[in-house]
Parts: sequence; C-alpha cells; structure tokens
Amino acid sequence: MPRTSQDQRSSIKDEETYQALRDDGASKEKAARIANAKANSRMKPSKKGGKSEPYEEWTRDDLYDRAQVIGIEGRSKMDKGELIDALRSH
Repeated sequence: MPRTSQDQRSSIKDEETYQALRDDGASKEKAARIANAKANSRMKPSKKGGKSEPYEEWTRDDLYDRAQVIGIEGRSKMDKGELIDALRSH
C-alpha cells in the first residue's frame, strides 16, 4: 500500500528545520533529509550540499540530462529556466 502524505510527514524528525528549509526553497526531499539528519546527534549536516556549480551555470543539455535521471515529466519541452525550477522543486 502506498504511503500517504501524512505517513511521509510523520517521518520528519525536526519539523521546524524542515519548514525553514522549505520556506527557503529547498525541495521536500532535501528539507526532510537535512531536518532528519539535524535531529540525529551523531550527524552534523550543513545546509549546503556538494560542490556542484549552481544550476544557473549548467548548460541546458546538462540540466536536461539531470532531469532525465530524476524522471521529471515534460522535460523535453522545458527551457533552461523551467528545467532549473523543476529540478529545484523535485
């Protein structure tokens, strides 16, 4: 049976951090990952992820390839800005 959004929300360990990250534009997945890591005393996550360049510096083809890996629907009709928005909101 698929999980409902309530089931998914109940897995968030630090709701305040999650909401702050979502308000700053982080995806649901990223916000949940960071919030849960911060709630774990053995982990020390930072807000910033890896050392990849910001999406604005990627080519449209690179953005398209990333969207394809993630499985974003309608990517072939998106321009660079739309691909960036789709990747960030995924």
